[in-house]
Amino acid sequence: MPDVLDAGGPAGVSAADGVRPYDALLLLSFGGPEGPDDVVPFLENVTRGRGIPRERLAEVGEHYFLFGGVSPINAQCRTLLDALRKDFAEQGVELPVYWGNRNWAPYLTDTLREMTRDGRRRVLTFATSAYASYSGCRQYRENLAAALATLEGEGMKPPRVDKLRHFFNHPGFVEPMADGVLAALDTLPARVRDGAHLAFTTHSIPTAAAGTSGPPGDHGDGGAYVAQHLDVARLVASAVAQRTGAQRPWRLVYQSRSGPPEVPWLEPDICDHLESLHAEGAPAAVMVPIGFVSDHMEVLYDLDTEATAKARELGLPVARSATVGADPRFTAAVRELVLERAATERGARPARCAVGTLGPSHDVCPVGCCPGRTAKAAAAGADSPYA
Repeated sequence: MPDVLDAGGPAGVSAADGVRPYDALLLLSFGGPEGPDDVVPFLENVTRGRGIPRERLAEVGEHYFLFGGVSPINAQCRTLLDALRKDFAEQGVELPVYWGNRNWAPYLTDTLREMTRDGRRRVLTFATSAYASYSGCRQYRENLAAALATLEGEGMKPPRVDKLRHFFNHPGFVEPMADGVLAALDTLPARVRDGAHLAFTTHSIPTAAAGTSGPPGDHGDGGAYVAQHLDVARLVASAVAQRTGAQRPWRLVYQSRSGPPEVPWLEPDICDHLESLHAEGAPAAVMVPIGFVSDHMEVLYDLDTEATAKARELGLPVARSATVGADPRFTAAVRELVLERAATERGARPARCAVGTLGPSHDVCPVGCCPGRTAKAAAAGADSPYA
């Protein structure tokens, strides 16, 4: 298995090559409430079309109210936005960076409207979701298509929008996570540190959605979603073993399940896994949120609050490693992906940086990739009406 620390950077791509044909980068994220009055309206945006009563949404919103009604995700996006702009400027990449959200201000449609008025004609999108799945890729593409359709309905000529490939196995994403595990291990008591297990966590999704994640050739048995997470977990566990001289037991587990109990979702849940570790006599565990780019609400509540409380109840020492956030290696990875895609669009064949066993993801989502339950138009794919 490749060593993530020896992966190096992409060859044949540099700022000197320019960013043509692109004239803007769009940072696209989920969005979150920024005060108590925002919580229920935000959840109404997230669940639009599902017919969930406001009273139920207020119950769901209790997680946010525990933190003053504020999700940290918007502040984290602002930090990442600033870091990307700084990195681009320092490396001579002349590309303005905009920010839009799916479910809260600044809304995606408003940002694309601003970009159109600014004269942007070719936009590259960086979505803050590293892996293939309907909710992590296709839904973003559907939101892009809906926003573009809105602008057309207003008589505007929106830009062409492309999307960066999945970055789950770019070393700029993997290496900071390995460092985060090492730092988390150091916070555990010395008597349990060497025997600590690694619990790699990501968002649970319905097993049916997992099975159809990625291109059609990857469908079945967890699809690309599970395969990609397993590859990253192996890479991080391997890097930690190389740095510490100890092989640690690890497992991919899930968190943040929602939806009716009769619908099968990916398991085991992180809290159930902690119970199993305790029953097996594991001395400690490190929770590693490889499925998330930043320490947003699902990390703060599901891991730092709920799972940590479960571990305390069990008497199991736990630590939680950091997400990549705005780590300079991650912002550099975004820049490299931008330059790589721009070079490809100009007809070049740049080296495509990736570690692990799966190789670099596709640039353009093929037909049948991560399908939803109902057919909707999606931008930035082979089936896009906006090519």
